[in-house]
Amino acid sequence: MKNVPFKGIIAYPITPFDENEKVDIPLFRKLTERLVRSGSHGIAPLGSTGVMPYLSDEEKESITETALQQVNRRIPTLVGVSNLTTERTIHHAQFAEKAGADAVMIIPMSYWKLTDDEIFAHYDAVARKISIPIMAYNNPATSGVDMTPVLLKRLLEIPNVTMIKESTGDIQRMHYLKKELGEEVAFYNGSNPLALAAFSAGAKGWCTAAPNLIPKLNIDLYKAVEEGNLEQAKNIFYKQFDLLKFMVNKGLPRAVKAGLTILGEEGGNLRSPLKPLTEKEAGELKSIITRLTN
Repeated sequence: MKNVPFKGIIAYPITPFDENEKVDIPLFRKLTERLVRSGSHGIAPLGSTGVMPYLSDEEKESITETALQQVNRRIPTLVGVSNLTTERTIHHAQFAEKAGADAVMIIPMSYWKLTDDEIFAHYDAVARKISIPIMAYNNPATSGVDMTPVLLKRLLEIPNVTMIKESTGDIQRMHYLKKELGEEVAFYNGSNPLALAAFSAGAKGWCTAAPNLIPKLNIDLYKAVEEGNLEQAKNIFYKQFDLLKFMVNKGLPRAVKAGLTILGEEGGNLRSPLKPLTEKEAGELKSIITRLTN
């Protein structure tokens, strides 16, 4: 198998903002440390949860440096480096590698619909400029670009592309990749409500914001799967299912921030145009979290 530095629960921190909507680096450092101590198997700053597209280049670099300094190689770190242009994606990928990232994650971002050849060339150009592994991230709900299983299989021909994160919610895509590539593919679930099905399909890990709120349940699920205790895994998964579904439906940054507040933790503010959960939504979230923590 190609170089794959991740397995298990890969936790995605939020990017907190202060009352003036400036990135709150001290709070981000604290939230990152909290995830490291939660027992998660990896940390992934600058994903969808970290509102990466809402940040300037300088803010992305500050988040990258802070995360890597705080983690200090205690667990692997996967840094989101996506950008609209290939040139800027290369820039952020090189910055992450130099700062000490174990791997980078790239989602194809575009205003115009990209062809498969354009997407392949984009990944290939980045891969040629760095030596660390790349996770190809497919999430058409946020990027507007859906990479088919055939294209993902093609991307794995690029030596540095060693991991696939699938967030379409279509479990058959994972089965296809596993059937076509066997042990040569390392795929990761990015759809919270499909975590159990993805592990059953052979996913090496679960990329999720859930450890910000329920790390023990997430880690216990992975342990049960690893031990082959499927009945226990089912019980653990369905216990947290309502929260996982709520987080996806209401938006990860909103749900995580509100959930941290409910848990008595500081979560910072959001950056406009994102707004907090409504009072009704926050009440629903509190009821869910209360059931899980009592």
